[in-house]
Order: sequence, then C-alpha cells, then structure tokens
Amino acid sequence: MASGSVAGAAPGESTVRPTVARPVVTRFAPSPTGYLHIGGARTALFNWLYARHHGGTYLLRIEDTDRARSTEAAIGAIFDGLSWLGLEGDQDAVFQFARADRHAEVAHKLLAAGQAYRCYMTQEELAAARAKAQEERRPFRIVSPWRDADPATYPADLPFVVRIKAPREGETVIDDLVQGTVTVRNEEIDDFVILRSDGTPVYMLAVVVDDHDMGVTHVIRGDDHLNNAFRQLAIIDAMAAIEGWERPVYGHVPLIHGADGAKLSKRHGALGVDSYRDELGILPEALFNYLLRLGWGHGDEEIISRAQAVEWFDMAHVGKSPSRFDLAKLQNLNGHYLREADDARLASLVAQRIEGGANLDLLTRAMPVLKVRAKDLLELADGAAFLFAQRPLPLSDKAAALLTDDARARLATIHDRLADVSDWSLEALEGSLKAMADELGLGLGKLAQPLRAALTGQTTSPGIFDVLVLLGRDESLARISAQVTAPAGSQV
Repeated sequence: MASGSVAGAAPGESTVRPTVARPVVTRFAPSPTGYLHIGGARTALFNWLYARHHGGTYLLRIEDTDRARSTEAAIGAIFDGLSWLGLEGDQDAVFQFARADRHAEVAHKLLAAGQAYRCYMTQEELAAARAKAQEERRPFRIVSPWRDADPATYPADLPFVVRIKAPREGETVIDDLVQGTVTVRNEEIDDFVILRSDGTPVYMLAVVVDDHDMGVTHVIRGDDHLNNAFRQLAIIDAMAAIEGWERPVYGHVPLIHGADGAKLSKRHGALGVDSYRDELGILPEALFNYLLRLGWGHGDEEIISRAQAVEWFDMAHVGKSPSRFDLAKLQNLNGHYLREADDARLASLVAQRIEGGANLDLLTRAMPVLKVRAKDLLELADGAAFLFAQRPLPLSDKAAALLTDDARARLATIHDRLADVSDWSLEALEGSLKAMADELGLGLGKLAQPLRAALTGQTTSPGIFDVLVLLGRDESLARISAQVTAPAGSQV
C-alpha cells in the first residue's frame, strides 16, 4: 500500500499511513562490499515472502556506489547465495552507481523548486559550529546561513554542496509495520547533503530516487536503518510537493544477535551464505526455514515449507526484539531436511565431497541408511567414505584397538561363514550371523564390533548388515580377509 500525509495533521506534522492501494513491490538492496551475510539473507527472505504473500513483485538492487570497496567477486557471491536460497529477483537487478545521473537530476529539481539549496559553508566554518555545540553541550545541527539565501547571491566561483531544506517545525511520524508508531521532532533532522561538492549524489538521495523509480511500495530492512527513514522522508516529501511522490510503507526488522545476546559476529557462526553451503554442508531449505524463524513465527510451527511460508507470512508477527542465532539449532533443523531429502539429490551433493570420487548409484542406494545418522553434508560424506575406501583399509585408533588376536580369529570364522552365504541379502546375512552368535554363545555385538572395524575402519557406521549389502560379497570378504592376515595392532 502507498502512504502519504494525513489530512488534518497539525502544522509541520507528517506521518506514514496507508492511503491508496497499490500492487506490493519490495526490494532487497545489498552493498557488494563482502559476502551475502546471514542478516542480509534474512532481509531478502522477508522481502521475498512479503511480495509473494501479497501477489506482488520482489526486486534486487546492488548499491555499488562505494567504488573503492565494491567488487565483482562480492556481486557474484550475492547473486550466487540468493540463487541457492531461491530468492532471485523477479526482474534484472538494478545497479545503483549506473544511475548517478538520475540521482543528480532529482537533486537539481529540488534545487530549482527551492526544496534544496547551495551551501558554501567551508570545513572551517563547520568545524567551528561543531566545536561551539560541544562547548554548549548541545547536539550539533547544521544551521547554514545559505538556507534562505537568494540564489541570485550565490558566488560563481566557490565550491558548494547541495543540502535538502529539511522541515524545522513539527514532527515526522512513521507507522512502522514492526516498530509501531515512531516519532521524531523535525528540529532533530539536519539539512543534510544530497550532492557533494564534486556534483556526485550521496547514498541517502540515491536510495530514495531508486526506490521511487523502481516503484517500491514497502521498504523492509534492518532497524539500523530506522533513523535513515526520517531523513529519506525529507527528500520524499520535498519531491511530493514537486511531482507527487508517494511515501513507502516501512518495516524495520530487529537485527540478529548471537546466542549470548551480543552483536552477531563470526564467533557466533555469522558466516557468508556460501560458507553455510560449502563449509558447513547446510541445505538451502534448512537455512530458508531457519532464517524464517529468526524473528518471525506462526504459532508453535518449527518445520515450515516454502509454500506454507508464503501462505502464512506477515509483518505483524515479526518480533520487536533481536533474535538469537544458534548454529546448533540450524544444524539440528538441517538434519531433519537431510532425512526428508531425495536420495539421488543427496548423493549428487555428497559425491562432490568424497576424495577420489564416488559411484553415484552406490551412494544413492546407501542414502537411506546414511542420512539418518547425519546432521549435515559433511557428516554424510564422512559416513559414506568407507564405501569407496581402497584396500588396505585405514583404521581409526578405536577400530584398531578392537582388532585383537581373539577378534581376528573370530573374523576368520566370520569370513568362512559368510563365504558360504549365496543369497547376499539383509535377511540371509542377518540369519547367518545370528545363528553363528548362538552357536558360539555370544551376543551379536561381539561379532558385529570387529566386523564393523574390518569393513569400515571405524567403530560407528550404519547397521552391519546394511554395510555388508552395500559393499557387496566380494569386497566385504576381501576386507575381512585383509584384517585376518594383518599383524595384531596393525592400522590396516
């Protein structure tokens, strides 16, 4: 919905309230000075969901005006992360730097209409004014002698900046979708710069012009931008007087903190989205679900599909307090999505993580017994590694400790018993080894433990009969035989 000044407001008062229904348009506008961080990904998600829920449009804008820090690599990482999460824009992304001429054009319109002015104050004059404010223990506000100067008196040969002529009386009120009613006295808003002395536009102007030209109706972003909204409204309201610009509806979402309540940092697991995928082995649907629940909820629901998220999402249930990022909870949620994932898809993802490559058919067949034990793709790859290990099989210290002389002698008996099994199926193998355990007066575990060490090199694995079936008759017998003949205490 659009928003505008309310009829009957007190002189100097302005507010953001819905007036005319417009198709919803949201935007995500990252700065490409680094990776797509977890907070940015959540902002993108909330914008995407709000647009989808209302049948609207979700746009992307790359705010690359910081030329020294903006990089192509960062832009690529942002697009890659958004694509992985399924949050691509509905149209080609807008690049802010390429629109600098349009931003300057709006500044000159404001100047021509008397809504902005040339300011010739020098750095020395500004420093003196700032020092005086400090001396008098009051907030520093720009009070330029050029605000009401006749343009005919402007010097012709001195550098100047262009400042917006911000309102000085009354107050500005935002009815924020998350924060509720937020009020700022207009006297607290500076006549801030919109064009630098070299004629280039500042960020505050660029954002407003781009949002207007892109038709953005709802600005959903972190609450660290809340103060910016009041300054940006000064520009929007000035352009409203010239060209009838409409205000957007604002929704300022609390930031994400670490589990300890401190500002989120890398020590809390605040990595780039690509790191959750590549380094931690998280599935996109798990991160999507987790980010959704960071600061938003739908009753007691924890597992929420993409379709349900679109159906249920609203800004009314975004919390006003910072949410806490918990990597362990994300990993647990990821474990759920691993168990629900298609086996062939998981096999394809895991194969990339297995040194030396992997047989996709075998990996796919193994997924039902492997994925129940893993919480991420790294653990899944570790659990699958035994399937593709080459003989002689390396043993973990714990596995080697199990293979005593008695255990190797027992393996020899197991080898002979299994060599007689013609039907290499779960049922036949289980029946044969259980019968052997009964004959020896042993629990099945006494046979399974050394057998697992011989077959996998580890002390944990899927069920021992699943392991035998997956490895196949020839490879299973060869691995058992290798440990029977190996010296006691050997690592292979």
